[in-house]
Amino acid sequence: MAYRPAPRIATPPAPVLVSVEVNARTVLRGDQLMVGGQAFTIHDMTALGPDRKRLAFATGETLTMTPTTVLWAARHLDPRLHRWTPR
Repeated sequence: MAYRPAPRIATPPAPVLVSVEVNARTVLRGDQLMVGGQAFTIHDMTALGPDRKRLAFATGETLTMTPTTVLWAARHLDPRLHRWTPR
C-alpha cells in the first residue's frame, strides 16, 4: 500500500493588529487605546450627542471623546476582507 500524506486543511489567517488614528466618529468597540502609557480596551460606548462618545473600558474607567479628541488605537483587522474605512 502506497503512502498517502494526510490532506491539508486550510486554516484562516489570524487577524492582523494595525495602528489607526481614531476620533469620536471612528472609534470602535474592541479598539485598544493608549492613554497615559496604559493600554485600555473599549468595552462599551455611549453617544452623548453629535460627535461625542463616552467610552467605557474593560477596567471600569471611562473617557469622554469630543470632536477635537484624536487618539491612536490598535485594531484587529481580518486580512481576507477589504480594507474598511469608517465614514
